Amino acid sequence: MAVLVEATSAIVRTEAIKERFPGGWGGFVAKLPNKTVCSDNELVRVGFLGPNDCKKFVDDLEREGLVFVRDDRAVDIVIADQMSGFMVPCEWAEFGRIKLKPRQTVAAAQLKGSANTQLYCPDGWEYEGSITQRFGFVPAKADQQSLRFLRRQHGVDVYLNSADGKEVYVGRRGP
Repeated sequence: MAVLVEATSAIVRTEAIKERFPGGWGGFVAKLPNKTVCSDNELVRVGFLGPNDCKKFVDDLEREGLVFVRDDRAVDIVIADQMSGFMVPCEWAEFGRIKLKPRQTVAAAQLKGSANTQLYCPDGWEYEGSITQRFGFVPAKADQQSLRFLRRQHGVDVYLNSADGKEVYVGRRGP
């Protein structure tokens, strides 16, 4: 089985949630900061538009007793980027790509040794119009260069890219 990796994703071992997270699965779900969760019953994925928001979520999980990294290796959680894979070595999961249809390939993570290739995605996710289909990279200082802030809408900062005239969306946690 596998879970979608889109933008920046926190990948968590389901077993660790059930065994050590206060309140188990229910406690974990109550702490979710958004609706991008999906699970294949072996791994859980929560997605973020930016790495800083993902790291804040991982920090929250660590305060609840899960372990991100020990000895430079992922323990219960690994952060994955849809383009470059895992941010630290991970012995319990694999990163790869799954072809859905011609010209429709997505990034995914699965528990090592899992033979099932079914892909699990957040409720309502479709390839058409997804971040995967429309992927673009926003450099850290882009808002000082080619992006002009337009507005904050539903927890998302909206910028105008002066290079192509398109709007760019950057998710934010908190107020």
